[in-house]
Amino acid sequence: MKPEALYADFFGLSERPFTLLPDPSFLFWSKAHRNAYTILDYGIFSRAPITVVTGEIGSGKTTLVHHLIRNTDESVTIGLVSNAQGGRGELLQWVLNALSVEVPRGATYVQKFQKLQDFLIAEYAAERRVVLIFDEAQNLSIQGLEELRMLTNINANKDELIQLILVGQPELRDVIRSPRMRQLAQRVAASFHIPAMDAATVAQYIRHRLQSVGGTGQEFTDGACRMVHEQTGGVPRLVNQFCDIAMVYAWSTEQKTVTEDILQSVLEDGLFFAATLAAEESDAT
Repeated sequence: MKPEALYADFFGLSERPFTLLPDPSFLFWSKAHRNAYTILDYGIFSRAPITVVTGEIGSGKTTLVHHLIRNTDESVTIGLVSNAQGGRGELLQWVLNALSVEVPRGATYVQKFQKLQDFLIAEYAAERRVVLIFDEAQNLSIQGLEELRMLTNINANKDELIQLILVGQPELRDVIRSPRMRQLAQRVAASFHIPAMDAATVAQYIRHRLQSVGGTGQEFTDGACRMVHEQTGGVPRLVNQFCDIAMVYAWSTEQKTVTEDILQSVLEDGLFFAATLAAEESDAT
C-alpha cells in the first residue's frame, strides 16, 4: 500500500485531503474565490469581450476554471487553452483545437481564420455563445495578446461572436495595463485579482479540505494552522504541500493531530521546499 494511502487510512480519511492537482470537488469558497467566480460568470453572461482573472501561482485559478466549465449552461460552447505559446498562426491553431474545429493539413492562416469565423457564425445561428478560456495567459506574447484582441472584432450586427477569458499570474495584469496594450485593455469589461489567504481563511481552508474527505477538521491544531499560514503566505498550493508532508510525519509517529512541533520537524528536515527556498534567498541577500 502506498504511504499516502496509509496516512489517509490512519486518520480515517477516504483519500489524501491536500493533493496538488486542481480538483473542483475540493473547491473552497473563500470570499476572494467566490468573487472571482462571480466575475467569471458575469463575464460570460454579460457577453463581455474580455474577462481577466489573475492570482499568484497556486492561488486556485485553474480549479475555478474547471468548476466554471463543469457548471456553465449547455448553451455556451467553451474552449480551454492551457499554457499556449507560439507566434502568429500557432495561436490560431490552439484556438481551433480547443473548439474541436478541424482544418486541412497545410492550411494557410487565412484558411484557418475563415474556418474559425464559419464555426462562430454557425454557433451564433444556433443561438450558442462561444467562450475561449486561456489559462496561464501570462505566457502569451504581446503579439499573441494582440491577435486575441483581433478575434473579438468578429461580430454579427451588435453581438460578439466570441468572448475571451484570460486567466494568469499577476504579470498578466501588468502587461494588459501597459500603454502598448491600450486597445486590449479597452476590451476588458470585467477583471478580478485573487489575493493570498489571511490566517483565518487558511484555518478554514485546512478544515474544509479535511472534512471533504471524512475528517473532523480538527486534525490540525489552531497553532499549527497559524504556522501553516506563516510559512506559506496563504497560497493554497503551498498550504497543500506543507499540510500533506505534515500528515505523513504525524502518521509516521502515530500522532492523530498535527501540531506545531510536527510542522517544525518538517521545516528542520528541509522537506517543505518552498520554505527552504525562501530561507536560501534570504541568506543570499
